[in-house]
Amino acid sequence: MPDTVVEPSDKRSAPAPSAGAAPVPARGAQPARHARRWWRRPAAWAAAAALIALAAVALGWYAHRAAPVYYATVVLGRGNVERAVTATGTVNPVLTIIVGSYVSGVIQDQYCDFNTQVHKGQLCAKIDPRPYQTVVNQARADLANARAQLVKDTANLAYAKLAFGRDGTLLDRGIVSQDTYDSAHSAYDQARAQIEVDRAAIQQKLAALDAAQVNLDYTNIVSPVDGTVVSRNITIGQTVAASFQTPTLFLIATDLTQMEVDANVSESDVGELHEGNKATFTVEAFPGEPFQGRVVQVRQAPQTVQNVVTYDIVVGVDNKALRLKPGMTATTRIVTAERDHVLRVPDQALRFSPRLGARGNTASEPTAEPAATYGRPATKAQVWVFKDGKPAAVAVTTGLDDDSYSEVTGGALHEGDLVIVGEQRAGSGRAGAAPVTPQFHS
Repeated sequence: MPDTVVEPSDKRSAPAPSAGAAPVPARGAQPARHARRWWRRPAAWAAAAALIALAAVALGWYAHRAAPVYYATVVLGRGNVERAVTATGTVNPVLTIIVGSYVSGVIQDQYCDFNTQVHKGQLCAKIDPRPYQTVVNQARADLANARAQLVKDTANLAYAKLAFGRDGTLLDRGIVSQDTYDSAHSAYDQARAQIEVDRAAIQQKLAALDAAQVNLDYTNIVSPVDGTVVSRNITIGQTVAASFQTPTLFLIATDLTQMEVDANVSESDVGELHEGNKATFTVEAFPGEPFQGRVVQVRQAPQTVQNVVTYDIVVGVDNKALRLKPGMTATTRIVTAERDHVLRVPDQALRFSPRLGARGNTASEPTAEPAATYGRPATKAQVWVFKDGKPAAVAVTTGLDDDSYSEVTGGALHEGDLVIVGEQRAGSGRAGAAPVTPQFHS
């Protein structure tokens, strides 16, 4: 039977095809093969992506849920807790003498060098004395002239006295006039006054001679103390100018067997420092060998650098082996408080709170408070211990804290308890690992 043809203008439905005849699609209809390509539709892709993501989340949740939790623990024990202040300072001799020059001139001789052992009064250098010797000679000549003038005026005084006495006798006899007598009297008084002037001039010349002699003596640069020369700033032939500022020629340390460390401590830490505090420090020359000392002085003078206020703390140290040298940089640790052989807990345990595993069967789980900090008294805190295969919260009271360990002053903790400091699930980098239990050392 032939297919029925539908004209474009005919809007009626086409008749059903007869049996055995191939279907004839209507004009404008899509072929059936295009309808079967569903993967080309955006909605189908979105639905598939959502199903895949849901399946991945479900699998991850199941795996995470099923993975066991491992706890890192430490064995609670006893040890020392020390709170300390760290500062950087410089190693210096206890007493350093600055040897300078009072007069100017050319260095003529030099007798001391670096590391020279000197004694009090020992000559270390000499400035050319000839200009000052000339001044001394001139002062001596002026003094001699003044003394000769005194002798001359003494003789004049004797004559004036004799003339005055003779004119007085003649006046009584009426031989000389009153004016002659008065003139002789005046000459006698002037002669006596001149003697006093000459004596004062002698004292003046004598003082000038002493000053010239002092300057001459200052051309000898001598050591004022017994000690060791640690610095020399002159050479032979160098001109020393002492007009405006005394030049430093030598630095002499009185005793190198006793040294001190001058450390700068921040104003926030200086309130905890006192004389007698134990201190240790290291220098770069001996990095693995700490030196022991004690605070001998907490100086009151502040030092302000870029609005930062620090105070100088002096730490005394024995240097009988002469290993410490002046000027070394020292990293100082000053102990402000300490507890010996006390029950202590790591600060990491005080900050721990279970997040991955169950929190145990405790009735209440208080939020952990921070451990005791500098300057604070005992503090309420909480730690988690590993008991019966699960974590359990224990309230404790902490005392001194040194930023690594805190002193346990109260609570239900006992020596040997396993204190939890961390947790991790198997499969997150440590699949199949056993709980970590590092030992607690004193």
